[in-house]
Amino acid sequence: MVLFGLDVLLKEHLNVIKNKKVGIVAHPASINSQYIHIYDLLKKNGATITALFGPEHGFNGVAQDMESVHNDITKIDKIPLYSLYGSSFETLSPSEETVSQLDLLIIDLADVGSRYYTFIWTAVLCLDVCIKTDTPLMILDRPNPLNGISVEGAPQKEGFLSFVGLKQIAVRHGLTLGEIVLMNAKEKNALKLVTVIKTEGWKREMFYDDTHLPWVPPSPNMPALDTAIIYPGLCLLEGTEFSEGRGTTTPFEMFGAPGVDSVTLCKTLNSQNLLGVVFRPVSFKPMFQKHKEEICTGAAIHITDRNSLLPYKTGMAIIWALYTTSNNIFKWRHKPYEFVKEIPAIDLLTGSDFFRKSIEDGAHFNDIYSINEKETTLEINRLREYRIYS
Repeated sequence: MVLFGLDVLLKEHLNVIKNKKVGIVAHPASINSQYIHIYDLLKKNGATITALFGPEHGFNGVAQDMESVHNDITKIDKIPLYSLYGSSFETLSPSEETVSQLDLLIIDLADVGSRYYTFIWTAVLCLDVCIKTDTPLMILDRPNPLNGISVEGAPQKEGFLSFVGLKQIAVRHGLTLGEIVLMNAKEKNALKLVTVIKTEGWKREMFYDDTHLPWVPPSPNMPALDTAIIYPGLCLLEGTEFSEGRGTTTPFEMFGAPGVDSVTLCKTLNSQNLLGVVFRPVSFKPMFQKHKEEICTGAAIHITDRNSLLPYKTGMAIIWALYTTSNNIFKWRHKPYEFVKEIPAIDLLTGSDFFRKSIEDGAHFNDIYSINEKETTLEINRLREYRIYS
């Protein structure tokens, strides 16, 4: 039986929260194994909740990606609700004044195992503020949905850090949020401030559905486990002007744009013998975001074997195929991305300008990926020392 860290807290560590002034960083997926939200559980069990914090998408999970959320107050209990995703980089951290008034800051965020997914960086920024204010930090850990063994996608180069990667780490990192916070706390000599309530019963080889725990979408465009599995690759499309399926019922599981030759695209991709995935021609109409209410043509992605699938390599292949077969409409994203104006989004996502320039120079994605693989091997060995689960 697998239990969330939240379940373990309630079962074994209630004395830690009773009569304490507590702040909670959470979202709609911050539930226990019985679907009850952390806010209700802690309030019922004696914690004095004095502040709530919401990451990207907000405490209530309503906002879309990169949509600013404002501070608010809970309608029932009148507790201040602070946004950790406003209109500037400075708003991504809680204020020192607010955190210094807490006896304990608790973070319970469901992550999806990809460097681009911003919740891990919200946790790291909270750690930084806790260090400055000498405030104890508790992480209620959760399983990595993609398993805790597979690692893919080399860390960023110096100069390419952002809110889709504040620290150098693999794209598919294979760590839990708790492990990532401990890694950063160790680097900052702040382990004494951090307590991780571990997930009980989780083994590193488990995908999320192996745990039999409930899935609640941690963000508006992460509806299912398959979405999370392909996300380390398909999120790369955010660095282009092609739709990554946002505005449809299957985001990150289809992609395209008006004018794409979907048959040629899928034939090109399927001929590359990518492991664990098949592409099918598709037409779709996004209801919001890129190409809103336009008919897009492109490909649907079907995962046939998640164990052999290399999602980051698949994402590289998709961009290579789009550049090759749809060069007349291919565009990189040049609008600001996660509060960065001067660096193209694709460079922030891949961690350097190497991928973008290689694609523009006509390189095959296999050649690009092989260079990436060598750096990833070093990363795998580095990350092993931060694992707290067997």
